Amino acid sequence: MSKKNSSQMAEKMEGNESGNAETQEPGKMAATVPEKLITIDHVTKIYRDGGRSAVKAVDDLCLDIYKGETLGLVGESGCGKSTTGNLLVRLLQTDEGSITYRGQDITKMSEKQFHPLRRNIQMVFQDPYSSINPKKKIGWLLEEPLVIHHKKLSKEERQEKVKEMLRVVGLDEEYRNRYPRQLSGGQRQRVSIALALILNPAFIVADEPVSALDVSVQAQILNLMKKLQKEYSLTYLFISHDLNVVSYLSDRIGVMYLGNLVELGSWEQVSTRPRHPYTQALFAAANAEESNGTPLLQGDVPSPSDPPSGCPFHTRCPQCMERCRREKPVLTEIEDGWKAACFLE
Repeated sequence: MSKKNSSQMAEKMEGNESGNAETQEPGKMAATVPEKLITIDHVTKIYRDGGRSAVKAVDDLCLDIYKGETLGLVGESGCGKSTTGNLLVRLLQTDEGSITYRGQDITKMSEKQFHPLRRNIQMVFQDPYSSINPKKKIGWLLEEPLVIHHKKLSKEERQEKVKEMLRVVGLDEEYRNRYPRQLSGGQRQRVSIALALILNPAFIVADEPVSALDVSVQAQILNLMKKLQKEYSLTYLFISHDLNVVSYLSDRIGVMYLGNLVELGSWEQVSTRPRHPYTQALFAAANAEESNGTPLLQGDVPSPSDPPSGCPFHTRCPQCMERCRREKPVLTEIEDGWKAACFLE
């Protein structure tokens, strides 16, 4: 692309509210407190089956996500991880509570009001084949968001941007003329990442983005995501059941069980000194051994439509006390930034 075209494109796209570039008044010190990009405040999501039964997929969730970090969200299938991600990108609506992006409550916005912010909040899905239109060529798929969100760009500028994004994710520009079915799983996921990145977002939800890929390809995609985060000042919510994958990318980790956040802290805190018995069991299971007497997970997750009283984990907890059966523990700070929902000292 010529310098002239690059300059024109940058000028036309600078209206993006993502705030990827920090500004600072002369003579002022940079803030030491991390900036909250996303705040999830007492959010609950309930799935209803024709009014006959209700499943509380996310239960009174409170969580902050800070600019520039990767927050890993882990837990067994059905714990509410993906529902949380879908709420953040507004594929689902909350039943209670609020979600704010840079102080703006997106849960109360109409679709028209949210439209300008949608380019700042993007998602990479687990299955790149089902999440992108198989009947459209890659070039069309990547150009369409620019048509919708950057109407001032000419067709030539949009096509140059498509080529640039393909190069950024490690694909030759000739992939523009291919259909998704002509790509491998890893190549399709690279296209999905390019699709999420092309609008220059501030925040990306990555929902199990490598679980459907071979181990060798997983490493390539994870390395790409790490590289792109640094280059584009991205913030990630990285959802996965695989602790090894989460450990590679995450600055902090949140552990969910039956719709509840049961532990939250830095990766070092949670991985080396897990406080909640469920977190301890997850790491023991991941290591395929019982270290320091920590038991592996036993029993099945209770039905979300009929959750147990008290602590949601008490039916599987080897350290369960009578109090755990009666009362539900709240997420309480253990150390600075490290919290757990457990009555154990």
